[in-house]
Amino acid sequence: MLSQMKSLKDFSAPPEWIKIRTIDTHTGGEPLRVVMEGYPELEGASVLEYRRFVKEKHDSLRKALMFEPRGHADMYGCVMLPPNDETADFGVLFMHNEGYSTMCGHAIIAVSTLAAQTPECKSKLEIDAPCGRIRSYITRDDKGSVGVKFHCVPSFVIGLDRTVEVEGLGTVTYDLAYGGAFYAYVDLAKNNFDFKLVPSSVLKLIESGTKIKNAVAQTSDDIKHPFENDLSFLYGTIFIDKSSTEGVHSRNVCIFADGEVDRSPTGSGVSGRIAIIHKRGLQTSTPILIESITGSTFSVKVHETTKFGPHDAVVPEVAGTAHIISTNTFLIDPNDPLKEGFLLR
Repeated sequence: MLSQMKSLKDFSAPPEWIKIRTIDTHTGGEPLRVVMEGYPELEGASVLEYRRFVKEKHDSLRKALMFEPRGHADMYGCVMLPPNDETADFGVLFMHNEGYSTMCGHAIIAVSTLAAQTPECKSKLEIDAPCGRIRSYITRDDKGSVGVKFHCVPSFVIGLDRTVEVEGLGTVTYDLAYGGAFYAYVDLAKNNFDFKLVPSSVLKLIESGTKIKNAVAQTSDDIKHPFENDLSFLYGTIFIDKSSTEGVHSRNVCIFADGEVDRSPTGSGVSGRIAIIHKRGLQTSTPILIESITGSTFSVKVHETTKFGPHDAVVPEVAGTAHIISTNTFLIDPNDPLKEGFLLR
């Protein structure tokens, strides 16, 4: 019987089952499941249009790939897409436990690292994300390790040192900024919380970050993208604290979507951070290191200043590394009562 069981290594699923092939990566500990094959053809002429279509017609596949038993509450993924036009290399659609995000820096670093494995890959990539065009740059060190930096979309500040009343937390001071997504930035030094930005506090961070996100979203009427209504929503809360690591500027912990915890420093989050730092008149032309709850780091600086609609904005330059961890073929049996997955948290 053992030999018969071992023969299942060549198992071929029935033709009516859905088969989705992925490559899984991580950037600073934050997972990214990259869909390479098996998704239906999406209708649309841009990444934003693909995003609307997949939300309406194929959201069950997001749930199947992100939720248990194939994923978990903090899973993240993306689907590779055609670009908006011939001047870009490809498009990318981001997904998570709640839906589809507008920007994801850790995913840009990861898909650029994947692209670097192809023989025809260029050192500069033009990537269409829901929030706009991202330019990434690939380098290799003398050991062949891949590094990636990218220029984010114009990032800007909506407000500094705002306050909001949050149940169980009292008055919370925060900054509101956009770095491809809108975040409430909450500095522990300006607030009186009973937790630190460490793994042992993760449940408290989820609870508090979600409460702050909801309170800010309910009391702010200026979370508006200057050009796209689909981008006009509060994505998460980013807690900030000093770092005990020499050479590291500060620590970021991002609570986003439906209580997901970013293991990386959050690419769109550090983009908003550098816009805030620039707005305060501090030095931003030299890269600073921002670390995550895992201790992984991104560097960020202002690449250039610009105008974005009515906003004085900066174009951030963010750098980090990603690693490939697996290739997978996920099967969806149409008779499985849990084929769309589930979440316990």
